[in-house]
Amino acid sequence: MRHVLLLALLLATAPALALDGNAEEGRIKSYTCTGCHGIDGYRNAYPEYHVPKIHRQNREYIVAALNAYRAGERTHPTMRAQGESLSDQDIADISAYYEQHGKGGAAVPEQAAPAPSDVAALLTKGACASCHGANYSKPIDPAYPKIAGQHADYLFVALKAYKTEGAATLGRGNPIMAAQVKQFTLPQLRQIAEYLGSLPGELRTVKEGYFR
Repeated sequence: MRHVLLLALLLATAPALALDGNAEEGRIKSYTCTGCHGIDGYRNAYPEYHVPKIHRQNREYIVAALNAYRAGERTHPTMRAQGESLSDQDIADISAYYEQHGKGGAAVPEQAAPAPSDVAALLTKGACASCHGANYSKPIDPAYPKIAGQHADYLFVALKAYKTEGAATLGRGNPIMAAQVKQFTLPQLRQIAEYLGSLPGELRTVKEGYFR
């Protein structure tokens, strides 16, 4: 009950998007993003993981993530530099573009495939579906990310980052996620990430024309 009340309070007080995004402007402005997010299978060097799929991600989440990098609440040097180079309107436009680009493909089931019993217990303990949706692709609030089908190694690094404090190159300051992941060991977080990454989802990496 305490978790539900805290979640309701956060959603009630969360600021609405201040700016409307222009997807066409975002397509032009996203050219610096495509060097990593527009190449299928591209891997970050350190810590090593696949760069996340962000095509068809919720624009509200992308706005929140870029603002977090810009404010230093997420400690990824490259992404912080990117965030600091963008205006609020740039962020709104880029987020609108990525949400809309790459649509199509098979429909995502309304309910995720059953997890192995040990993983199901972890997901229940973390109340993951209560925010990210029963299929982990329809969050209850668009400021939360779609995570079904995301690269498992990226999900693991992201979950681990919420456990990390005081590091210059890895760490995230979201209080809800920080409280959730601290319940788990790193092997348990890897189990969760691998299950979520195995699910069908809407997220895509779409190659831009000049990378084809």
